[in-house]
Amino acid sequence: MEALALERKAEQNRELKERIVQLKKERNAIILAHYYQRDEIQEVADFRGDSFLLAQKAAQTDADVIVFCGVHFMGESAKILAPNKTVIIPDERAGCPMADMVNVEGLKALKKRHPNAKVVTYINSSAEIKAETDICCTSANAVKVIQSVDADEIIWVPDKNLGDYVSKFTDKKMIIWEGYCNTHDMLTVKDVMEMKAQHPNAQFVVHPECRPEVVKLGDFVGSTTAIIKYCKESDCREFIVGTEDGTGFQLRKDSPDKTFHFATKFLVCPNMKVNNLKKVVKCLETMQPQIYVPPQVAEKARLSLERMLQVK
Repeated sequence: MEALALERKAEQNRELKERIVQLKKERNAIILAHYYQRDEIQEVADFRGDSFLLAQKAAQTDADVIVFCGVHFMGESAKILAPNKTVIIPDERAGCPMADMVNVEGLKALKKRHPNAKVVTYINSSAEIKAETDICCTSANAVKVIQSVDADEIIWVPDKNLGDYVSKFTDKKMIIWEGYCNTHDMLTVKDVMEMKAQHPNAQFVVHPECRPEVVKLGDFVGSTTAIIKYCKESDCREFIVGTEDGTGFQLRKDSPDKTFHFATKFLVCPNMKVNNLKKVVKCLETMQPQIYVPPQVAEKARLSLERMLQVK
């Protein structure tokens, strides 16, 4: 019975993928998928990547329609950078708890208390927060962005863990907001040490959204893209992975001869996983739900994103 169910599921997925290919041609659409998406979503994507790469692709595409398979703030960023494109997402309920941890009123109050500070905002934030920001960053370029800012004081929002990591690479005063990623923050030192005991020959690669005491244990610390690149190029054959489990798709694709153990089974973002092939088909058929960002917000937010893209 189980084998039959798997066969039916595989056939259904094949049909959905064929329909997606057809709809993409009809709509002149591309699919952008974050590395934390389900494997089936990453398989049909035109581009897979982290927030930084996908922001670049959104800004550069000639497609008329962008299907953004990620969470809501990512779709907003795509719409801001490509205002003349139609941006749709498979499920508008795909939010980001960390992005919701910072609010405009609180950020404005912090700016008033620190008038000489520049605001650096992690891309994991709403369009309204980006509109109150001097420059955005991703985990891939956060250190370079901080170093590029002409100010001695930095207001950093919303991820305190990434902020702590970045602060070690600058002498600037960092005023750090108390937000965090629910998924990465779950990983504990105990989890990592248990996995290290089970896999003594494995290297521990970790995302800087994890807690500082966990990040300290890393043999390599970096963004999702950096982790994938490191594992591909490393001579090591076995890794303990400290980031969201969707990353396993690209890790296994790039390094099929290597072994990957996720540091805990709880490294799963439920918001990222709400998208599936059926929803991709439906949003391409109906062209809904569409991402909308008010023009006055988009105009200000675009500046902070474009400044980020200009940092080399």
